[in-house]
Amino acid sequence: MERPIVSDYGANYGAINQVYGLPPAAAMSALPAANNFGPTAPPANMFDTVPGYEGTLAGGGGGYLPPPMPSVPMPVPEQAPHPPDWHIPSISEERAREAFATYVSSKCCYSSGPVEDGVITNMQSFNTYRYRLETFTESRSTEWSQEPYSGQPVDAGVQPAPGPWQIAAQPPAFFQDQKQTIKVPYTSSVKNCHLCLGMGRNPCTTCAGAGNKVCWVCNGSGFRLTDERCSHCNGRGRENCSSCSGSGSSQCNTCHGKRQLIVFINLNVKWSTEKEDFVAQDLSGLRVEKLGAVSGKELFKDSQFMVYPVMGFPDASVAQASERIVRDHQTKFAQTSRILQQRQTIELIPITKVNYTWKGNPYVYYVYGNEFEVNADDYPATCCCSVM
Repeated sequence: MERPIVSDYGANYGAINQVYGLPPAAAMSALPAANNFGPTAPPANMFDTVPGYEGTLAGGGGGYLPPPMPSVPMPVPEQAPHPPDWHIPSISEERAREAFATYVSSKCCYSSGPVEDGVITNMQSFNTYRYRLETFTESRSTEWSQEPYSGQPVDAGVQPAPGPWQIAAQPPAFFQDQKQTIKVPYTSSVKNCHLCLGMGRNPCTTCAGAGNKVCWVCNGSGFRLTDERCSHCNGRGRENCSSCSGSGSSQCNTCHGKRQLIVFINLNVKWSTEKEDFVAQDLSGLRVEKLGAVSGKELFKDSQFMVYPVMGFPDASVAQASERIVRDHQTKFAQTSRILQQRQTIELIPITKVNYTWKGNPYVYYVYGNEFEVNADDYPATCCCSVM
């Protein structure tokens, strides 16, 4: 049986697309491929040049802005204190065993044999100094931002915008990291949405703006394999696009259908703590990185706007490290941020090296820090276990 030519499209099949003025067939051939409709970023001319913010970009920001020169003078050098005894005695054998047992019990693959049957042959104390400098900084950067226009105040050009470092921001407590975003006054203006060209809607990415697509049941023929008219599309060969309900377009995700955007400059303020440690060399054999998670006995602490390097400390390597790190921080961070406070400390970290034997063989473990942490790289009683 000869199949008739299907020409009786309904109202939603072949009707003029009300948004773009094209019939579906023309729209499908004229529009770009899906997900490539129009610009994906605002054009440069969408943003006005604001005095003092000429380098500000959309999304990418204008980089970190150098702060004004500090008006606070450098601190006067301080002599480090000399307590009569800076030595921390080695822990007792009982305490070393207790710490060892706690460590082993935390390991699912460690048996308790060395803890219960091991014999301690020697304990030796190796105390070391840790110098730490913390620099609390405030940095500022700017970027153009946008949001759908719904009648928000527009103030660009009313008066000059304040400079990035003239805008008041409430800092957190010292050494508490935090971020804050502030809309810069007198930078807000209204522009047509760049993505939908001020129309409030974009072509549907599923049907390429046509509002309909080929029927998936009959593959556009209008008939089934049995030469019966396709019941899914009623013989039309095409069906309404479910994504846009046949309209051929969807609400613009950038302006949310408002057609216009209010564009303005955001000031991003960031408070952060820059920290650097130096651990004096010791002869215990414990890896230095293990000490990062423990505390020690605080011997010296100095906190002020800008600290001066420690002077007169008995360990010359600590004094030298203090001078280097203080100089590096003040040179590095003062270029791109404002230093609000610095804090330097010296701790004495206790390290006890424990030699023991188990089944006639010698082994070693370390107990270190105020927390009595344990490191035993050569623990002799481990097994392989797996989770079923």
